[in-house]
Amino acid sequence: MKNPIIEFQNYSFKYRTQVSPTLHDINLSIYEGEKVLICGPSGSGKSTLGHIINGLIPNSYKGEVTGTLRIKGEEVTNQNIFDRSQLVGTVLQDPDGQFVGITVGEDIAFALENNCASQEKMVGRVKEVSKMVDMANHLTASVHQLSGGQKQRVALAGVMVDDVDILLFDEPLANLDPATGKHAIHLIDRIQRETNTTIIIIEHRLEDVLASHVDRIIVVNKGKVVIEATPAELLTTTVLEENNIREPLYVKALKYAGCSITEEMQPEHLDNLVLEKCRERIKNWFKESPPPIPPKMETPVLELKNIDFTYASADTKTLKQISFSISKGEMVSIVGKNGAGKSTLSKLICAFEKPDSGTILMDGKDITKETIKERAKRIGMVMQNPNHMISKHMIFDEVAFGLRIEGIAEEEVRERVEKTLRICGLYPFRNWPITALSFGQKKRVTIASILVMEPEVLILDEPTAGQDFRHYTEIMEFIVELNQLGVTIIMITHDMHLMQEYTPRAIVIANGEKIADDTAVNVITDLEVISKANLKETSLFELAVKAGLEKPKEFVQRFIDYDREVREHGRNAVVHRTEISDS
Repeated sequence: MKNPIIEFQNYSFKYRTQVSPTLHDINLSIYEGEKVLICGPSGSGKSTLGHIINGLIPNSYKGEVTGTLRIKGEEVTNQNIFDRSQLVGTVLQDPDGQFVGITVGEDIAFALENNCASQEKMVGRVKEVSKMVDMANHLTASVHQLSGGQKQRVALAGVMVDDVDILLFDEPLANLDPATGKHAIHLIDRIQRETNTTIIIIEHRLEDVLASHVDRIIVVNKGKVVIEATPAELLTTTVLEENNIREPLYVKALKYAGCSITEEMQPEHLDNLVLEKCRERIKNWFKESPPPIPPKMETPVLELKNIDFTYASADTKTLKQISFSISKGEMVSIVGKNGAGKSTLSKLICAFEKPDSGTILMDGKDITKETIKERAKRIGMVMQNPNHMISKHMIFDEVAFGLRIEGIAEEEVRERVEKTLRICGLYPFRNWPITALSFGQKKRVTIASILVMEPEVLILDEPTAGQDFRHYTEIMEFIVELNQLGVTIIMITHDMHLMQEYTPRAIVIANGEKIADDTAVNVITDLEVISKANLKETSLFELAVKAGLEKPKEFVQRFIDYDREVREHGRNAVVHRTEISDS
């Protein structure tokens, strides 16, 4: 039995500004060389647990502590943050927030330089660590010119260079495209195996983390440890569903097909999944699939024709000959890897940037030369972070802001704002300060502030980024309601689950070019498109192949349709269609 490297005993913590504790009576041990995933819904206390481990609590975030915490057998409550950093290295979800050097080499060397290490030691250690994270050929590159995945590798090297005993990853997948996220998880796994460092990952994207081996999963909710279990043990329970944590899609599909999940099936990883006892159930469930309903083709509301664009500071084109049309009432995803040009595309549609060449049409009219103000009357954009959009203190004033700038009479302003707040489920909070809202509610405020302008097209940049499964579902069901009211929705996203669950169509951008415009199912089952755009194959397709189905692509569509029906009508209303007798 390995020795515990982290030990919480009867540990509770209450932030200075709060009435009740965020963490209650935590008793938890993490062992040397172990790889642990901590997951839980928003507000569960998992981030607070991370802040305690890396020393931000109580050094930066003040509050009341009871109980004890030992790291490597020593009581550490009174340690300062520098001392803790010698034991625990933290990689933030936003690597830009922890860079201090101008170049990759300088940033990796910072901790050594801070400790007054010799030049010889610094050069040797930086080379050694940069090789481990596959960044040895980029030591002279600017950290700000790197891709999202490369930035994360540099951040990892920056904490590894000091030979810490524990590496803590705070939502490492939050800002990465699917393929880069998968590579990051495999890199963390390789580092753990090569160095035997204790790894703690705080992340709600369970299926993505399980792409590599995890020793234990700790589920936290309401400030308490709900369960400590191996991945196989956890997936046989209902704990994930009960605590609003997304199950792996292939596990969800097995349950829809009527399969009972057991540890003997090795459900923690699809490669090892044993299907003998439920292969027939999967095939029978698939046979019951109704024929897909062909999409209705409506009149185009937005058209882009041969759009080229180059930033003034760039040497090459950011977008090259982009053409597509969006029909009225559609809900479409725009996907692709970091830096592909997706956000630039949205800026061009909203007139924040002007194309070098090409045409943008709305309802058949050329709007290429329209101003931002003119375009904003018909096209609205909601940024990923609501705090980047909010400018008023009170909810009502924030939603009314655009109308008042337009000079709309106050009586009409009140009428339209109240109507929009009701649609967005915010009317009871209309006189609240925005600071009193949760992140998800702030997101709704920003959507309401655009929706009140009555746009025909709504663009949402990563609408579910950083959201747990419950808030993700709430936001997406709300967006579906808006779409059903007639608003055309374009979503820029890295989230393959969102794309396949909610948008029938996906436009794929890679290296500034459109490489696919097809159904979501065709996109996530096309290996060439997946490779070019840094997407990730869906585990549903892999499950169908493993089960021996002749039409795995149609199985994916079957799951999407059934899952949508469950969300709309509830499992009990549709489960009778897939009940299979043991006979």
